[in-house]
Parts: sequence; structure tokens; C-alpha cells
Amino acid sequence: MTGGLEPTEEFDGSVTVRLLNDGNETRTIQCGSYSDAIGVVKDHQRSVTAAKIVDRDESVVFTSAEMDIEAWESAWEDAKRELSVDIDESDCPYENGGCVPGDRCVRCQLSDARAGD
Repeated sequence: MTGGLEPTEEFDGSVTVRLLNDGNETRTIQCGSYSDAIGVVKDHQRSVTAAKIVDRDESVVFTSAEMDIEAWESAWEDAKRELSVDIDESDCPYENGGCVPGDRCVRCQLSDARAGD
């Protein structure tokens, strides 16, 4: 019998931190995980104009111009904890892995709203 929970984060090096300074100067750092990316942002946040965490789909998931890294880290940990709970998978037509019953992705919510018209 197998026990335990499945990992809620895969480490594949596809998370990127972009450190931006005034004058179009951007430094890109590849990270092995979100935990690593959070550490990089914390280490550099005071020395750059803005820091961004970018996921494998090139979507910006964090920017220091809009939120404090500690607040984002707390929300990320909460979301990761929620993902560790066994739930039924959704049949998301947009193949969004985070789209689950009770917490549908934005595109599914919009489709559901349009279907209700």
C-alpha cells in the first residue's frame, strides 16, 4: 500500500526571476522551483526597481510593483497546501491543471457565465 501525498510542486527549472532596473536593464535568473524563485526575489528586492516571477508559460505570477513577496509567498504556500488535498480532477477544456471543482479557472468561469445567458 502506498501512502502519503503527491508532490504539489514539480522541480523542473522552468521558473524564471526577472530583475528589472531603470534604463531597460533586465537580469534573468533560472530557478529550480518557486521556493528558489522566492529566495532570489527576497535577496534582490531592495537592489532592483522591480522583480518578477515568471512561470513556464511565460505568465508573470508575481511582480514586486504590485505585491510584497512575503504576502505572495504566504498565498502561494496556502494554495500549495490546498493542492495537497485529494480532490476530483476537472475536465477543463483549456487544460488548466489548477482548474478544479469548486475553484474553476477564469476561462471556465467565463464560459459558464456565457452559457447561463
